[in-house]
Amino acid sequence: MARDSRSSPPPATAVSASIGEVAYLTVTAVTSVGAFLRWGPPKDVLLPYSEQSFRPDVGKRVLVKLYADDQQRPVASMRLEHFLQDEAWELSQGDQVTLVVAERTDLGMKVVVNHAYWGLVYQDDLTQPLRRGQGLTGFVKRRREDGRLDISLLPPGEARLDVVGDKVLQALRESGGYLPLGDKSSAQEIKARLGVSKSAYKQAIGRLYKRELISIEPLAIRLQPGVAASLVQNAT
Repeated sequence: MARDSRSSPPPATAVSASIGEVAYLTVTAVTSVGAFLRWGPPKDVLLPYSEQSFRPDVGKRVLVKLYADDQQRPVASMRLEHFLQDEAWELSQGDQVTLVVAERTDLGMKVVVNHAYWGLVYQDDLTQPLRRGQGLTGFVKRRREDGRLDISLLPPGEARLDVVGDKVLQALRESGGYLPLGDKSSAQEIKARLGVSKSAYKQAIGRLYKRELISIEPLAIRLQPGVAASLVQNAT
């Protein structure tokens, strides 16, 4: 069920979420039939009381699944467990997937994969801060024997090292061509600065060294003379 929202102030940005997708929507009203969520003009979408896991307040955002009811009206549900599966047998290691961040757990971040499955990004695989409701691209790191998904934010194989290498070059550009992270730096320092493992970092800087873009010291790396100017030109 949808509610005409033309009398309400227009949203700052349109919400691009379709039926069948998981989205992070703002509560615009609470009525006797449930809450209404901003879904994009000209209508809001109903979140019935029966589909609420708690009573949301106006102005708050909630993570919901959008679906069509028996009368083919758009409806939202906070009860994601009724729609999402733990097992994803049709997905394989290395597959690119869409992610919506759900919640933090003791192991990492729980995510919605392709709007249909649960997945987990382990703490060690978090390459950037994530926030609830955020949409981004990820990759299947592993499909476990029980069909559950471990997710990586970096692509597999050589492409992964290219992404890490780009992060290193960006950090060097922002710090004036010098980065106090080298072969002998701790894994904690590398993770804190770049959000990647020491192994991935070492492989990436090895590739940059072979391309004669950087020099490597025990506790630092530097851009080679002339490289900094070319990086600035490529970024503009």
